[in-house]
Amino acid sequence: MRSGALVRRRQLARTLRALRLHAGLTIEAAAPQLDVSASKLSRIENAHQGVDVHMVRSMLDLFDVGGARWTEILDLTREASVKGWWRAYGLDDKCYVPLEAEASTVRDFTVTYVPGLLQTSDYARAMFESSLRSRSKETLEREIRVRMIRQERLTSTIDPLRLAAIIDEPVLHRPVGGPTVMRAQLQHLVEAAALDSVELQVLPTGTGAHPAMGGAFTVLSFEGLGEPDMAYVEHPMGSVHIEKKEDVGRARLVFDHLRSVALEPPESVASIERVAAQT
Repeated sequence: MRSGALVRRRQLARTLRALRLHAGLTIEAAAPQLDVSASKLSRIENAHQGVDVHMVRSMLDLFDVGGARWTEILDLTREASVKGWWRAYGLDDKCYVPLEAEASTVRDFTVTYVPGLLQTSDYARAMFESSLRSRSKETLEREIRVRMIRQERLTSTIDPLRLAAIIDEPVLHRPVGGPTVMRAQLQHLVEAAALDSVELQVLPTGTGAHPAMGGAFTVLSFEGLGEPDMAYVEHPMGSVHIEKKEDVGRARLVFDHLRSVALEPPESVASIERVAAQT
């Protein structure tokens, strides 16, 4: 089982809604029989509110679900209630980390910095310290630790994560943290590119105009969970999760185009090594 529960909560919500509809009940008709308000039932079905095993048992009784399906849904309910490891670091289930924790593949295009999954701790520290957001020393250390924990899945055999990363070439020349930190970061990229789980490409400046000039983006895939792909965009004022099928499809197409015009992985590594030698 993967290390998060947010995606499973979404699975459970979708399943409960489908069972209610199959039973021929509206939310208004089902809610009183479950001793909850229609608004609460709606929040449960939209994964905006968690639900415990006792409530789900009542719902399965009402929707006339039994046998193996009963056991399967109760197991899913328990999995959806598990608190993710990030809670211990002050993060809630509304941020990016819980989604990545259950993803099987991450496609990441970055234009101003090295992807978080490939950053050294010193590079990450310099990134966080450059932000205008005020952080205590303890908060800063927690955020760096979270970033390092996320990277562990790239070498995990139990809970693996595949990463396809495309880095805009100027990122390699931006000395985040100074020359020493940047040199170590470039070497780390070379080492990460050797992992079976990582496909690293550099988009050369000479490529000219391309479909992603509007900015960086990430596409998450959840193989084995039955969840559709999701896109994620981070910007200076916050972030946005994109779930609309057509929009996510466009994001995948753009990423595939970038992959086709970027340097091949061996050439990308050679490019990074050349920059490192000059840093």
